[in-house]
Amino acid sequence: MGSQVRAASRCCDPGPIFGEVAPEIIEDTLIQLATENEQSLSELSDQAGCFKETRTVEFIFLLSEKWHLDQSARYQAVELLERFMIKQVEKVCKSSRENVKSCEQGQGSSWSSLKDQIYDTFVLRLVSCVQLASKLSLHYNIVNSDTALKFLQSLKYSYTKQELLESELAVLKSLHYQINVSTPLAYVELLLEVLGHNGCLLPAKPLHQMCMQLLDFSYLTRDTIYDTLLKIAIENSTPSKLQAAKFLTVKEDFMLLAVGIISTSVFVLNPGQWKQVVEHLNYITGITSQSILEFSYALLKHIVGSTTPKQH
Repeated sequence: MGSQVRAASRCCDPGPIFGEVAPEIIEDTLIQLATENEQSLSELSDQAGCFKETRTVEFIFLLSEKWHLDQSARYQAVELLERFMIKQVEKVCKSSRENVKSCEQGQGSSWSSLKDQIYDTFVLRLVSCVQLASKLSLHYNIVNSDTALKFLQSLKYSYTKQELLESELAVLKSLHYQINVSTPLAYVELLLEVLGHNGCLLPAKPLHQMCMQLLDFSYLTRDTIYDTLLKIAIENSTPSKLQAAKFLTVKEDFMLLAVGIISTSVFVLNPGQWKQVVEHLNYITGITSQSILEFSYALLKHIVGSTTPKQH
């Protein structure tokens, strides 16, 4: 009965309410998110983004829908899995370096074993990340062990409840229990709040809904969008490996993604106000209007094949 009530309340959820937060709180939060973003980019792993491929993201999104989780949970699950898997890859690399001598002496099976373990438990870890993300959204459905086990069993996995609990704990320990990570959704919603306070009056609800759709799309077509953006930035259709590697900070910049999502949403819904919004976003974040324009062009190109923003 309780789960039915939660599901019903979710269906009636009107979404976020804008214009109710004090300006000083908005300013402090914006500074905090900007600082977090800069710090994250400065500490970026070379493996960043490797576990955000379309099939993995789609799996998480579909699973989140199946379990009636809120919008933020799906993004948090993606980011948690990404961070956890990078830790595991780094662990494998460290193990391989430490076992070079052992390999030469015929005792190098630990590296291979650890690598196989990562492959074998990937779906289990993915489910654990979705579970943990669901627990961060207290007003929505929380995925309990029984639900997760039933799903894994439907995929012919034979994990026990104890193994499922141990998997959650493994993710928590690997991430040092820091799982309440910021997602691009938080940046989008905060910037929409700032735009409202700055007098950039837009219909908040349809704009927010459009942003959610485009954010989903950007996660599911991440590589193609950023490949187009890279080619625009370097004005070359064949980027080198070095150029692609340097572009990694752009791909992981949540603030850039958020302003690009909002800019594109406004262009679709209210093209007459697009230029004004881009100017506001430039003033708020310091991201150049040209960068915002290029992101909108790359995103729209893969939605409808449009070049209108660039020509505009």
